[in-house]
Amino acid sequence: MIPRSVICIRHGESTFNAAWRETSTDPLHFDAPLSPVGFEQVRSARTAVEALPVDLVVTSPLTRALQTAAGLFDGHRRSPPILVHPLMRERVENSCDIGRSPCALAVEFPALDLAHLDDVWWHAEGTPDTRGICVEPIASVAARAAQFNAYLRARPERCIAVVGHGTFFFHLTGRTLANCEVAELDIDSRD
Repeated sequence: MIPRSVICIRHGESTFNAAWRETSTDPLHFDAPLSPVGFEQVRSARTAVEALPVDLVVTSPLTRALQTAAGLFDGHRRSPPILVHPLMRERVENSCDIGRSPCALAVEFPALDLAHLDDVWWHAEGTPDTRGICVEPIASVAARAAQFNAYLRARPERCIAVVGHGTFFFHLTGRTLANCEVAELDIDSRD
């Protein structure tokens, strides 16, 4: 078996993260982008990521992850392709976890292939709460993490960078990652 590595990178701080830290209340920042601190975290992490022999980047379709992936890998010495994968989305439990249509995302991210995304690629099933949000069951997130692990195992690349979200990464790795934290995942030991 070829040795492989999967590098998990949580997105930089979003405007939602910053507001939540202050009030512990959902600020209704739908598909929250990176905050100024988040952009600085991405700039700081870029040096460490530049040294990684990344063959492929797989990212969530949420704006904060797309901004993080672009900030870390645009101009990377290995020029890895960036694939947008809907399984990597965050668990829908707040406004920031509600995405945008591929057409809306394409305006901001014209270099990315988004055509394979459904118009509504985030969890939208069930009865909405008072904010209008259909909270995704934990079992659904765990199932997506298992599916995504199988996807990673089937990939031929030796080094894959995965840019995503805290709750999803917890279900994928068993670890809680800080904003812009980089952690290696042993995909061959997890189910």
